[in-house]
Amino acid sequence: MFEQAIGKKSDKVKNTVERGAVKKFAEAIGDPHPVFIDDVKFSRNIAPPTFPRVFDYGTIQDLDLPKKGLIHGEQNYHYERPLLVGEEILCYAEVEDYYERSGKSGDMGFLKVKRYGEDLEGKLIFSEEQVVIITEAVRKEMQV
Repeated sequence: MFEQAIGKKSDKVKNTVERGAVKKFAEAIGDPHPVFIDDVKFSRNIAPPTFPRVFDYGTIQDLDLPKKGLIHGEQNYHYERPLLVGEEILCYAEVEDYYERSGKSGDMGFLKVKRYGEDLEGKLIFSEEQVVIITEAVRKEMQV
């Protein structure tokens, strides 16, 4: 279903690690650790590990996923260094794999997407791997 998307990438999009957004995110996940929000005690705050979830990674051409009905299967982050509040980063996404399996509730598709964040010089800061599960019901709806 999405085999043709394997290897496709989005264009890089500039994002800013904004202080207010980091503070709200830390509070929303229930982790208001001072290293995230206290700019008096810490001269440079960092963002929580899952903060990149809010970034814009651009659009991968011809990857038209439905807006609802998808299942969040898995998500892993790998950091080369922390994200610093105030820095600008370039983010993009790539379709790494797509495969199908049969399960108790029918055929399911598994879309593996890898997302990246780099500094403005192109040095990798983090990568994220996520698996999106496309249920049989959603697959049928997409084929109509």
